[in-house]
Amino acid sequence: MAEAKRPQRSKAAASARRPSKRTMRDADYTALAQFRYQIRSFLAFSEAAAAQQGLTPTQHQALLGIKGFAGPGPSTVGDVARFLLIRHHSAVELINRLAKLGLVSRLADPEDARRVHLRLTKKGEQKLHALSRKNLEELRRAASPALSRLLKSFREFKEL
Repeated sequence: MAEAKRPQRSKAAASARRPSKRTMRDADYTALAQFRYQIRSFLAFSEAAAAQQGLTPTQHQALLGIKGFAGPGPSTVGDVARFLLIRHHSAVELINRLAKLGLVSRLADPEDARRVHLRLTKKGEQKLHALSRKNLEELRRAASPALSRLLKSFREFKEL
């Protein structure tokens, strides 16, 4: 009787399961805690700015994902779902709400009628522009210097 072959595991997957040989220092925990704090602080700022514009944080992120889409051609509902790490049907509902608010328009793909391209309306562009300016100002003002220091400390993280 032939023995079934086990699937080959990648070296990266195997090393991810192995415990690290490095001993964590107090400074490593401090750096990670501060990094998470800086991220949460920026997200709280960004969420408050979105609320001032009458948007939920997810709506703001969807607008940013549509405008900043880096794929070939315009973004689709599936692209928004992947960008936001949500299910496709949740992205459909989100896009429906954004369209109802006049922030996003749908365009049929001329080559494939099953696909719908997304585009920000003028109103959507204006809201996103205002939010993006505030977020970039906050990053330059507070988060960027602190994050730069933290990222430098992560580069100094060495195996023992």
